[in-house]
Amino acid sequence: MSSKLESPASIGQMKHVKDSWRMNYVTGDLFSCPEDEALAHCISEDCRMGAGIAVLFKQKFKGVSELKEQKKETGQCAVLMRGGRFVYYLITKKRAFQKPTYTSLRQSLEDMRSHCVKNGVRRISMPRIGCGLDRLEWAKVSVILEQVFKHTNISITVYSLPQKTETTVMKGNLCR
Repeated sequence: MSSKLESPASIGQMKHVKDSWRMNYVTGDLFSCPEDEALAHCISEDCRMGAGIAVLFKQKFKGVSELKEQKKETGQCAVLMRGGRFVYYLITKKRAFQKPTYTSLRQSLEDMRSHCVKNGVRRISMPRIGCGLDRLEWAKVSVILEQVFKHTNISITVYSLPQKTETTVMKGNLCR
């Protein structure tokens, strides 16, 4: 076995164990994650970011021209450095109105993984990538994440917003 053994003195400290990948789930605001964690989400090659959580990334981190200058294509990952952390833009489709494929998602995740390994990134926070407006299935996406990251020491935290409770107005709209 190639994993390093822990000495009693290292218990409770950050341990470096080969293949210590894990995925955690959090209910809450993605942007409330620790400021030293990288962030990731999916966009199109045209860098439009006009809907969904991409709008919030565009407002918070700006840099559309920086992203376009990188000339990344579908299956690649564009990167911004903001506030001492990397912000990853997974390019999963050519145009904003299109839908991604599981293959393009996997390729962009592999590109992000390469950047993470080269730059010592150990933690990434992200939404349920590809599963909002892009309509990919989380059951399949989570398997891809595991396949891409399982032999790394990178931890991924997946954020989901709390379920909204039905309001009287929403119930009325459902009855129409």
